[in-house]
Amino acid sequence: MDPQSDAGAAVVLGADPAALTALLADLTSPANEARSRAEQQFHAFRRSHPDALALSLAHLLLSPAHPSAPIAAVLLRRLIAPSSQSFVYPALSPATQSSLRALLLSAASAPALPRSVSRKLSDAVAELASFLLPANAWPDLLSFLYKSIDSTSSPPGLQESALNILARLASHLAASFPNLHGLLHAALSHPSSADVRVAGLNAAISLIQSLPSAAARDQFQDLLPAMMRALAESLNCGNEGSAQEALEMMIELAGAEPRFLRRQLPDVVASMLQIAEAPGLEDGTRHLAVEFVVTLAEARERAPGMMRKLPRYVGRLFAVLMSMLLDVQDEPAWHAAVSEEEDAGETGSYVFAQECLDRLSIAVGGNTILSVAAELLPSFFSSEDWKRRHAALVTIAQIAEGSAKMMIKNLEQVVGMVLNSFQDPHPRVRWAAINAIGQLSTDLGPELQNQLHHVVLPSLASAMDDVQNPRVQAHAASAILNFSENCRPDILTPYLDVIVGKLLLLLQTGNQMVQEAALTALASAADSSQEHFQKYYDAVMPYLKAILMNATDKSNRMLRAKSMECISLVGMAVGKQKFKDDAKQVMEVLMTLQGSQMEADDPITSYMLQAWARLCKCLGQDFLPYMSVVMPPLLQSAQLKPDVSVTSAGPEDENGESDDEGTKQ
Repeated sequence: MDPQSDAGAAVVLGADPAALTALLADLTSPANEARSRAEQQFHAFRRSHPDALALSLAHLLLSPAHPSAPIAAVLLRRLIAPSSQSFVYPALSPATQSSLRALLLSAASAPALPRSVSRKLSDAVAELASFLLPANAWPDLLSFLYKSIDSTSSPPGLQESALNILARLASHLAASFPNLHGLLHAALSHPSSADVRVAGLNAAISLIQSLPSAAARDQFQDLLPAMMRALAESLNCGNEGSAQEALEMMIELAGAEPRFLRRQLPDVVASMLQIAEAPGLEDGTRHLAVEFVVTLAEARERAPGMMRKLPRYVGRLFAVLMSMLLDVQDEPAWHAAVSEEEDAGETGSYVFAQECLDRLSIAVGGNTILSVAAELLPSFFSSEDWKRRHAALVTIAQIAEGSAKMMIKNLEQVVGMVLNSFQDPHPRVRWAAINAIGQLSTDLGPELQNQLHHVVLPSLASAMDDVQNPRVQAHAASAILNFSENCRPDILTPYLDVIVGKLLLLLQTGNQMVQEAALTALASAADSSQEHFQKYYDAVMPYLKAILMNATDKSNRMLRAKSMECISLVGMAVGKQKFKDDAKQVMEVLMTLQGSQMEADDPITSYMLQAWARLCKCLGQDFLPYMSVVMPPLLQSAQLKPDVSVTSAGPEDENGESDDEGTKQ
């Protein structure tokens, strides 16, 4: 051993804790040099003097008010946690191991243990126990936990710590711990401490999840009312932090063991909805209560049909989610956006409610969700408040996937409600109506396209005239993509005169977001109508080439990339004979770009790969002269961009099906 190291250890790890305290302070120092030096010294002691280091840290915990006690608990946990890279417990002498176990239990028994120490100390005890209990190597721990939880004289802080340790060790202790049911019931009904009640809830849920059979779990069924009371009392005391912890545990239980809740289901769900409906609670608390009910609804395989038996509760949850959709503001930034992705004014609750409506409709099915929606939507649509009309349209878009079969049976009515809102005085409501049509075109296609093209396409074309609201114009163009993807050429072709004319006007607006949407829509229309698009080729291609050649600024990169996509899809649609002269010009531009230095995040790279593939497919043998120039950088790009794939031509590709991703609204 290094004598200098031994001398340093004797000072730092000796009887006087001052030097160790200084070392621990340096470990949390904002000064990099001091912190780095302290870390090196600590790790040196761990390697050379693990027994003295572990015992010194444990002795510090006997003075829980000491300012270094919290960091001492964290560092000791690392030394005795089997999952830690610093795990040294097996290397300690038997005498040190015995002393350490005793010191941990003694520290955990200290009266008025500060929460900053008790949680960390409980974690350390649970980590070591998880290593020792499989070999029954810490019998004192079981008696300590039992006495701490069971004794009426135990201070609440000690009961809470013991329950938290029990929760962490439920899988090890469930079979051997005496009177678990009685202990948990007493903890859940603690007369004075909400923290003990929440710790009891944590322990109960961990235990229930660790039990191997439904029969074993059912023995704890009658704890559920007390578990729900513990949750409610935390909220009544204003202790939302503890309540949120409890809710997270309940969500875990709902996902893993939903059948455990079945006998008390109405009471449990009603309690959760009461929390979700409470306007005075934090958004985070209300969201967790909603998440619990949605998680329960999704647990179809483990508890089939359980939530469908409670349509009244589905209705209450649906109403909560629609009310959360009202949490949206009409921010000027939304109207001035340069990208369709701009979501100014949308809050966390608004986004959360959208996601939950989608999940709920998939979980409970169209019959249940549409009957609930039919009760609520009319009053929202007829409201003078734009937010309520907006919420109604967002709701229809979000529930369409899960309700598709039922919506198709009522197609005219559903689409009619949405199309009526195309004339709404508020632009955000008009945008939401277009968004809903785009989503319905995806989820209800091709039936929607086959039956209602005569009302949907003219409405989208009219929406492109909304020159005062570029976002509405751009979204109407984007919805053409969704409509076209499920549309036969013979349905789309009669409307192309109007649609292509409108899209060409949008290309000339000077608004990049609108131009990008118009390019995507033109590409989709060409791809869907195939040879029928030849009629528009001479009018469209000059605009597309102009953008490709002139949109050279960095700010126009996506616009230029979209022009490549559009040109190559138009070329494939109209065929080689019509396209070949312009194709040469286009490929000259692409080759120049291919040889230039492009930034790593330039979208043109991936769009160019796809454009080359389409040009090759369209031109066939005429593409051969370009192979020597195109292929080396193309292959190199393909290796650098493994997420981009080039689909070779094959018989299945002859139907005019695009290999491009559609844009989900």
